[in-house]
Amino acid sequence: MNPHRPQSDSYRPPRVIIAGAAGRDFHDFNTVFRQDERVQVVAFTATQIPNIEGRLYPPALSGPLYPEGIPIHPESELEELIRRHEVDDVVFSYSDVSHEYVMHLASRVLAAGAGFRFIGPRQTMLKSTKPIISVCAVRTGSGKSQTSRKVLDILQNELGYRHVVAVRHPMPYGDLAAQAVQRFATREDMDRAHCTIEEREEYEPYVERGAVIFAGVDYEAILRQAEEEADVIIWDGGNNDLPFFKPDFHIVVVDPHRAGHEVRYHPGEANLRMADAVVINKIDTAEPAGVEMVTRNVQLVNPRATVVRGASPLFVDDPAAIQGKRVLVIEDGPTLTHGEMAYGAGVVAARQYGAADIVDPRPYAVRSIAATYRKYPTTGPVLPAMGYGREQMADLEETINRTPVDMVIVATPIDLGRLVDIDKPNQRVRYELQEIGRPTLSDLLRTRFGA
Repeated sequence: MNPHRPQSDSYRPPRVIIAGAAGRDFHDFNTVFRQDERVQVVAFTATQIPNIEGRLYPPALSGPLYPEGIPIHPESELEELIRRHEVDDVVFSYSDVSHEYVMHLASRVLAAGAGFRFIGPRQTMLKSTKPIISVCAVRTGSGKSQTSRKVLDILQNELGYRHVVAVRHPMPYGDLAAQAVQRFATREDMDRAHCTIEEREEYEPYVERGAVIFAGVDYEAILRQAEEEADVIIWDGGNNDLPFFKPDFHIVVVDPHRAGHEVRYHPGEANLRMADAVVINKIDTAEPAGVEMVTRNVQLVNPRATVVRGASPLFVDDPAAIQGKRVLVIEDGPTLTHGEMAYGAGVVAARQYGAADIVDPRPYAVRSIAATYRKYPTTGPVLPAMGYGREQMADLEETINRTPVDMVIVATPIDLGRLVDIDKPNQRVRYELQEIGRPTLSDLLRTRFGA
């Protein structure tokens, strides 16, 4: 019996399961349920991210109402958990899934006898004492990171903000209590935190530009610490999730390579409808019909948003070295997995610079990398840069070195060669946002946040 909860012979607080993927789910719990003695959260379920289920949301984070913490189970056990705990409601708390996927999960929950619901943004968006610029998207891999970098450059170099701090959507893949509040200002900070490849991809570009970036689990504590050193805060969103902080200016990136997805995925469509500015990215490589469809859908669901048109030009150190080579292409992991893309900037660069052949790495994949291909069969003949822990980094390294190619093209936002030993010549692909026409993000931010 928990002494912090009201007790009577007849009263039983409603029981809740939070279905998530080690991010939004913890934030929903922290902001809505952690101090609510009228509701009992009996479990989290987890999907999308490896090695999360079977763990515990620790007492240090769950608070006095949950002195033993809260167990985290695989989502495959959802129906059994509903029956075992006589669950009243399942709260859906993860991102970048189709509307159809959401309703199939709702059907499973309803058939098991529980209710199904979402937590509204008004309940979970934390208010800041400092200006908040949020950068979110309608799908993973749309170009949030390069857009966030562009916003950072404008704030620092054009508008003269000396202290720009970024806060990244959570990626808590290690010790959750130890990761409650994380601050990264150097590469050594990332080394000490044993950051995964995915984490480094998001943190390093800020550190390279002399900015500080926060992440973690407890975003109320993160926000208050960030406010102490920030003139302005960039919320750098993950997947296509909604901001955790209430934005003063909300930028949403859409991807014409996946035209139509902007109104078919959760919560990307909600992001689009909330946007102050919409960046239609990659118009240099997308089909005109895709650009036209995305433009039409933006105008249909959010006619008040200002539209910025952008390209993602590619840069490599030695383009001539790629010509005529058989290459292995390594792409950003989440873009290929739950982002459902079959290729990314690396494939575009290989074709643009005349590679003779893009070699399929799937026959050479080992252990957890082979399992990733089985879990995400839409991934094309490219290698997702999976690295959730040292064992998976070792599997990634072995897969790279087993694949018989002349060259490796690395299209992740970090220098992957610092983390794994690539035994072949390699070229990094870099890409930045380049606005086309007016208005630009600089125009919009100067109007809103200029002196």
